[in-house]
Amino acid sequence: MKVDYLGGLIAAPFTPMLSDGSVNLAAIESYYKMLKGNGVHAAFICGSTGESASLSMDEKKAIAETWVSCTSEDKNFKVISFLGGTCLADCKELALHAKQIGLHAVALTSPFYFKPDNIKVIAEICEEVAAVVPDMPFYYYHIPVLTGVNFPMIDLLKEVDGKISNFAGIKYSHEDFRDFQSCINHNNRKFQMMWGRDENMLPALSVGTKYFIGSTYNYAAPLYLKLMDAFKQGNLEEANALQQKSIDMIRLLGKYSGVATGKAFMKMAGLDCGVCRLPNKNLSHNEQELLSKDVDELGLLDMFKINHV
Repeated sequence: MKVDYLGGLIAAPFTPMLSDGSVNLAAIESYYKMLKGNGVHAAFICGSTGESASLSMDEKKAIAETWVSCTSEDKNFKVISFLGGTCLADCKELALHAKQIGLHAVALTSPFYFKPDNIKVIAEICEEVAAVVPDMPFYYYHIPVLTGVNFPMIDLLKEVDGKISNFAGIKYSHEDFRDFQSCINHNNRKFQMMWGRDENMLPALSVGTKYFIGSTYNYAAPLYLKLMDAFKQGNLEEANALQQKSIDMIRLLGKYSGVATGKAFMKMAGLDCGVCRLPNKNLSHNEQELLSKDVDELGLLDMFKINHV
């Protein structure tokens, strides 16, 4: 099938939640408008940033339906749904639901409890799930830091090429540039390789990356758009400075608590995404104060001043 590739920035949204931990569907329309107003062209919902592993099947479906209802009139904004990876029956059900409600594409990661022994098993898994939505773009999500599964993705492309007609590409959240570049160049750049490490956008641009997907595009998209433009104009000094600003910001995610810190950034940007679910921990009052000081010292608040459509 002919795949309509997504260019530019793709955000991996947080799942908005209320103070009791229930999903706040009412916040999604404002979320979409915020992303759109800041130059983001697509959303990768219910992924790692969206606390997918902590969501029920019904919640994932409701979230997907709400994103569709908010974006259905906007043909230039696409929504990709992450299916999971551990229970293939659930993944197939979510894929069929995604097709039914009109999502653009679906994505799957490796099973991370019973782990596959080799790349051929991952290819078989992709083939089995992709087959239930043969006319819908299907992506593999490579994130070994969370799945514990790390095979070269060039080997996966070789396995699926010509066998899975709707295999569109890979969301690549890893740091192996040798493997990533080989994937970009495979079969005359046949597959869409989406870079998933925001702190390494600049080196990813240097190997020809055109597609970027990540969590910090939720609240700092203008920074990355400036970085991309600086690189395009050949202004590597400015691009380097902007990338360092991104690195400094992302270090705060590790210093405190990744998802909770990201949600704190979102609140600073004007959209309250609420609390996190266990095992992700929420920031204490003291941690919130320390984070605010760090943000001030790094001059990040101007970056979080965002637009809405």
